[in-house]
Amino acid sequence: MSDERSIPAVGADDTHTLVTQIARALVDHPEAVLVQAVEREECTILRLHVSESDIGKVIGKQGRTAHSLRTILSAVSMKYHHRYTLDIVENNPAPHAVPAPMMSPEPPA
Repeated sequence: MSDERSIPAVGADDTHTLVTQIARALVDHPEAVLVQAVEREECTILRLHVSESDIGKVIGKQGRTAHSLRTILSAVSMKYHHRYTLDIVENNPAPHAVPAPMMSPEPPA
């Protein structure tokens, strides 16, 4: 049996919007910001996806910006009596980046 919820936690929409707006204010490519909410019985995991070139901006020097975002989520958690956690996902390529061509193996001689 899965522990994921079908009903969103109280304040989930507000929290999702808050994280999205803060992240968009920090990055160079706000159109690439995506926040996915994974509802669990005991908490909601917010997965923050940003452009590969913006990952440093949401993490910050020595993780200070990421720590600040998590501190804000901690305060929100207390307000809504529901735990929120933030995962910063590092796999979105920059929206303007052109993928490198795949190298094909050399044909046999």
